[in-house]
Amino acid sequence: MSQKAIEQSVLDSFRKICGDAFVITEGEDKEKYAEDHTETLHFMPQVVLKPRSAEEISSILKICNTHLIPVTPRGAGTGLTGGALPHLGGVVISTERFNTILEIDEKNLQVTTEPGVITQVLMDAVKEKGLFYPPDPASRGSCFIGGNISENSGGPKAVKYGVVKDYVLNLEVVLPSGEIMWTGANVLKNATGYNLTQLIVGSEGTLGIVTKIVLRLLPHPKHDLLMLVPFREVEKACEAVSAIFRAGYTPSGLELMEIDGLKIAVRSLDSTSVQVTEGTAAHLIVEVDGNHMDTLMQEIEAISEVLMQYDCGEIYFADNAAPKEELWKVRRRLPEAVKNDGYSIEEDTVVPRYQLPALIKGVKKLGDEYGFKSVCFGHAGDGNLHIRIKKEGTDNTQDDPEIIKCLRALFALVKELGGTISGEHGIGLVQKRFMDIMFTPSQIDLMKGIKKVFDPNNILNAGKIFD
Repeated sequence: MSQKAIEQSVLDSFRKICGDAFVITEGEDKEKYAEDHTETLHFMPQVVLKPRSAEEISSILKICNTHLIPVTPRGAGTGLTGGALPHLGGVVISTERFNTILEIDEKNLQVTTEPGVITQVLMDAVKEKGLFYPPDPASRGSCFIGGNISENSGGPKAVKYGVVKDYVLNLEVVLPSGEIMWTGANVLKNATGYNLTQLIVGSEGTLGIVTKIVLRLLPHPKHDLLMLVPFREVEKACEAVSAIFRAGYTPSGLELMEIDGLKIAVRSLDSTSVQVTEGTAAHLIVEVDGNHMDTLMQEIEAISEVLMQYDCGEIYFADNAAPKEELWKVRRRLPEAVKNDGYSIEEDTVVPRYQLPALIKGVKKLGDEYGFKSVCFGHAGDGNLHIRIKKEGTDNTQDDPEIIKCLRALFALVKELGGTISGEHGIGLVQKRFMDIMFTPSQIDLMKGIKKVFDPNNILNAGKIFD
């Protein structure tokens, strides 16, 4: 689909639909929609539209479908795979004005929200009612809940509570044709036909644009306990992760921070919450939550006994809100801090948790072989390891031939270990060249067939996930 000028009559129609103030065709206001948090990628849209209703999006898509204008849906722009970048030009439809929580249903433990609500705002709003929405990506203070739907986001709580797909009951979606539909029903069980709701979740805006979201909620746990555990070997820390679950415990958070990344994060925050001792290779953050403090104390003590079998150092217990908050702040800051330190490429690998030691060992071996440095961190409890790399003497971008060789070797290792190449960041633009590692041509053709049913003219986020 080649980029062509958008006719003036089409732009006039967009202005009638959205209003002049919400149609951006030039100037600095348009610039921010050319980027997200993916390396240095930059693609300028021809026009940015900021509609306020499903009906307005419907009208826009009908026009774009008729004129074969590429459309890129966009939330907060915090993605890491280029999924919201308009690499074909055309129209960006921003959901930033869809920023209202429509209803918190305390009787049924559900919330109905628009996609432009910031995830943290949603979490805080339901917490005020004593309710809990667990998925909490690192960018929760800025990302939109709609973007979380598109990427099937996870975060630290996923180890116990699951990811976004486990909370989505129903979605209002505008199809590329302009048709507005609900995908399911606001019920906890639904065996009525194909599961269109779960097909939309994680589809990265390639099948439709979500305009309303119904999520199930949980009662908010009353207490949590947190500890920071140093290890002399990264592999031992990873071995300990599996051991915790085999012993019968399921933490509400179980995060790995390799020492180099931790030092960078602590330095960037000027934090004194983590004392880095000589000989430490990695730390685990272990959190448990629930309603009975006595039970949690017993659980955290039992987990500590398991950890001590894996050559850990002195365990630090965060015993009140301030140190707990500071530890999580360091963990959430780590990806950005490491990126600013030159580790600009982040991979989102996931393996069965028992294979984490093999993955870490393999990453370091590949680093020696291909000449790159790596920092590993992430959601160890569910096997989701984020790997940031830099290679001296290269452009350190996803398009560099040397980097591509490194990544293909890394993803081949992940596949060999029974894992896959993205746990929560998606495929977007930058990972699609590696889809052949995970899928056969027949499997990819099935996905393309689904895309064609939803979007026969290939206008909606075309060229994402696969060409």
